[in-house]
Amino acid sequence: MNSMMLKDQNYIAGTYKRFPLEIVSGKGSLVYDADGKEYIDMGSGIAVTSFGIADDAWQEAVTAQLGTLQHMSNLYYTDPCIRLAELLCLKTGMSKVFFSNSGAEANECAIKAARKYSAENHGPDCYTVVTLRNSFHGRTLTTLAATGQEHYHELFSPLTPGFAHVNAEHIEELEALAENTKIAAVMIECIQGEGGVVPLSQEYASAVQRFADEHDIPLIVDEVQTGNGRTGVLYAYMRYGLHPDIVSTAKGLAGGLPLGATLLSEKLQNVFSYGDHGSTFGGNPVCSAGAYSILSRLTDDFLQEVAAKGEYLVNTFTGAPGIKSVSGMGLMLGLATEKPAAEVVAECMANGVLCLTAKDKVRLLPALNIPMPLLEKAAQVILASAK
Repeated sequence: MNSMMLKDQNYIAGTYKRFPLEIVSGKGSLVYDADGKEYIDMGSGIAVTSFGIADDAWQEAVTAQLGTLQHMSNLYYTDPCIRLAELLCLKTGMSKVFFSNSGAEANECAIKAARKYSAENHGPDCYTVVTLRNSFHGRTLTTLAATGQEHYHELFSPLTPGFAHVNAEHIEELEALAENTKIAAVMIECIQGEGGVVPLSQEYASAVQRFADEHDIPLIVDEVQTGNGRTGVLYAYMRYGLHPDIVSTAKGLAGGLPLGATLLSEKLQNVFSYGDHGSTFGGNPVCSAGAYSILSRLTDDFLQEVAAKGEYLVNTFTGAPGIKSVSGMGLMLGLATEKPAAEVVAECMANGVLCLTAKDKVRLLPALNIPMPLLEKAAQVILASAK
């Protein structure tokens, strides 16, 4: 352990189990450690660096904004966040956007919006938000309460009240809950990322949509990890033909800068009024400029390329020695391996490929524009490591 790593242990809260690796620079889908060793990045900062490290167009947009206005409070109008909000609405058909700094904050805003709508329309006792077991929605006390994994709750009780969890793929559980509980919102991930890269079935997702429509219950889709082109479409709910009332997103939206967004449908566009919510840094001009650069390049043609790269990986890994199964969509994939996932990831790292885990799976979240030669090379290293 070098002196830098010792300083990390001395001065940074011990919440991360870091790999013994210091990354110091990169370009695109290649990163370099302190010794100059090269790695193919198949994690992109957990689905954050959408166009890789130090992307030229993103850099230009960000540095130009840095030289003009790096921050101004939300007491004043600033152009970058307005342009970004307009683009988000045009690309999704949603009506209004609230900007924050992270996925957890975007989900907090989504929960507040749904509760306010349901209290105003169905009474103050209508506040229960229903999420799915095995879900993950953030690490604040409220988004931990929303997260349907008990081990995240253990040390932090009492959590925010007003949440219930049901099993995915069993619509009857949601229907039974509604018989004696006033439900303010249903919140889902189309693919449970931290839960092991587990997609919902089309049948279940459609059933949840019908349930929400029939009961005038806001449907929240958490697109923090699945959004911004990650699954080969702009947002994963589009693959399922859903029409959510609220969409939360973050991670890859600003290409490496902290930005969360909560999108509100026409039905909920005016749910917030003056003073109902706020954020000091939300919609920061620099983050918004970076996000506009990312979002404007997520064209239909580009997203087709993302989908094609995902298909290549699925075809490459399916049935391969050491690979038990492949799950996910686009460039958000999980590999169930014969070896423990941590061993596969460690071997990949030793051979110049950085991967992630999710539950007991190897998780792949490369940059959306990763060149095919690098993707092919990384896939071969992963295959060799999984044998």
